Amino acid sequence: MNNSISKNIKKIKITIQKTAEKYKKDKKKIRLLAVSKQKSIIEIEKAINSNQFDFAENYAQEAIKKIKILNKKKYKIIWHFIGKIQSNKTKIIAQNFSWCHSICNSRIAIKLNNYRTKELLPLNSLIQINIKKNNEIDDKEIYNISDIIKSLPNLKLRGIMAIPNKINKKKEKEIKETYKKIEKIYNKLKEKYSSIDTLSLGMSNDIRIAIKNGSNMLRIGKSIFGNRK
Repeated sequence: MNNSISKNIKKIKITIQKTAEKYKKDKKKIRLLAVSKQKSIIEIEKAINSNQFDFAENYAQEAIKKIKILNKKKYKIIWHFIGKIQSNKTKIIAQNFSWCHSICNSRIAIKLNNYRTKELLPLNSLIQINIKKNNEIDDKEIYNISDIIKSLPNLKLRGIMAIPNKINKKKEKEIKETYKKIEKIYNKLKEKYSSIDTLSLGMSNDIRIAIKNGSNMLRIGKSIFGNRK
């Protein structure tokens, strides 16, 4: 699989291009994140050599080791944190990542803001949508958190992130409606805040439906690096 990383990235970019053309989306604005959790430095460097510079990590403690090693090599990597945020890891996230995709409450947002040093640019921040088992979404909570993030000087509100329930034939119609709801919330936030420009939606198994519903940031792990051990 390691030798196929370059081929996989090219294949995904072709999929993105064709899907964007099909649904009349701007392919140049769709950003590919390589989800590198549990992947080695060697595997990440193979992706870098294929002109992949956006990397996403789920676990702060694991990520910081990679970040320190790769930063010394002067790669122009943009690090995204996409995992669940533990309160005691907010300092690591705030001081070592350019993006945080998984802000789900005001308490975490305030902690990230307080730990983000003045020497760094504001942390690009996405609100993670909580999708319930029945595919319902509490959009009021999202709008409340967005107001708080906008008031914090060391955070920059860029949009929303979502992990929809897996598509299956029995609930396919409901799940497709969820993607539409997510896009609607995103567009409503864009109307309210000029800084909103990012919908982080779509992984290896739902690239096409995500792009169809306005995603411009895809989080791809398995289709780039293969299955985790």
